[in-house]
Amino acid sequence: MEEEDFRRWFGATAYASDSGDQITVWVPSEPIRRHIERNYRDAIAQALKSLDRPTAHVRLVVAGMSDDDDESADL
Repeated sequence: MEEEDFRRWFGATAYASDSGDQITVWVPSEPIRRHIERNYRDAIAQALKSLDRPTAHVRLVVAGMSDDDDESADL
């Protein structure tokens, strides 16, 4: 991945939690969440596989949104 692409799409993300089967990551906005989900789903799955965590899911949550809001996605 190009450094500029990483900085643009992942630079403002933050680790939230890891429950073993689910890793939660805060993202700054809904458009960034959608872009990561659409364009980096396979790369994230491959990275998890390389870390020997192929069954883990990454949950992207827009920062500041509660669990009741529909602003999250599981990868």
